[in-house]
Amino acid sequence: MRHLIRHDEEEINRILSREDEILPSSGFAVSVMDAVRREAAAPPPIPFPWKRALPGLVAAGFALALVVVAIVMAITQGASTSSQFSASLPSASPPFFQGNLEHAAIWTVLALLATWMSVKLSMRLASGRG
Repeated sequence: MRHLIRHDEEEINRILSREDEILPSSGFAVSVMDAVRREAAAPPPIPFPWKRALPGLVAAGFALALVVVAIVMAITQGASTSSQFSASLPSASPPFFQGNLEHAAIWTVLALLATWMSVKLSMRLASGRG
């Protein structure tokens, strides 16, 4: 058995020690160079339009900050006035619903108007008429 393994090792060493020249298939170098030339001739990728996106990002950040401030104020006002209104309002309602219904309607209309304006603006910009 040991003699068989040694014979296999010698045969593998003989096969691996040959220094045959490896040649690529016909047309390989030409196809690689054609691909390199195509890539070199291709235009660069289109950069992201940061100048057009920046105002929207700033407005979104400002709106997010306003929402966070409004929620914090509603929670703090709800906590301070909850003892006054606890007898008249059901206990299952969250503190930010204990305010004036008129204020909630105004904020809802403003949110719907802002949504409508952002959709119209994005549709105008996407159509190319902006």
